[in-house]
Amino acid sequence: MITYVKGQLSLIEDASITLETGGIGYEILCATPYNFQDYLNREIKIHTYHYIREDQQILFGFRKKEDKQLFAQLLNVSGIGPKGALAILGTVSVPEFVSAIEQEDDKYLTKFPGVGKKTARQMILDLKGKLIVWLPDEQNEDTIFYQEELTSKEKRERIEDALEALKALGYTEKEIKLARTELQKTNEGSVDDYVRQGLQILMKS
Repeated sequence: MITYVKGQLSLIEDASITLETGGIGYEILCATPYNFQDYLNREIKIHTYHYIREDQQILFGFRKKEDKQLFAQLLNVSGIGPKGALAILGTVSVPEFVSAIEQEDDKYLTKFPGVGKKTARQMILDLKGKLIVWLPDEQNEDTIFYQEELTSKEKRERIEDALEALKALGYTEKEIKLARTELQKTNEGSVDDYVRQGLQILMKS
């Protein structure tokens, strides 16, 4: 099994990134590949889930170990496949998702792409009590902090990168316009921060 890949980020596409190490390029599917824009042509470590079936082998990638672990848990839920699990992780943070499971908030869970009421109830049934270790938003070595002051140009560029990631998830131009307006009012952050804030804005709209 391939548990992580550490190498140079050489390519970012709508659904995947490519890490080059030892002369080999690994295609890794990610929930929001453009979150890694700041690391293009730099070395980065990606936690991976090696998905193996008779007719395919796929690497799914995650910046944080707990995202990978939650992905694995979601695959054990009836009605949730890799695509659905990845869509959930691209929409919400792990603590937020665990909180919804523990509170049995099926209305919140049905906001995720492809999740109906039956699947939401199944997630609660299968996962409640198993994920509470992730409720505290603990910091670890993989957490990235952005404390520098951004120029207006840098902030605008990061917001635009985040909006490209939202477009890749299927949001319309009208929704993107709404997200852009709201994100311009938010505090400074990374591309990842803006993607998460944008998703929260669109889920509430």
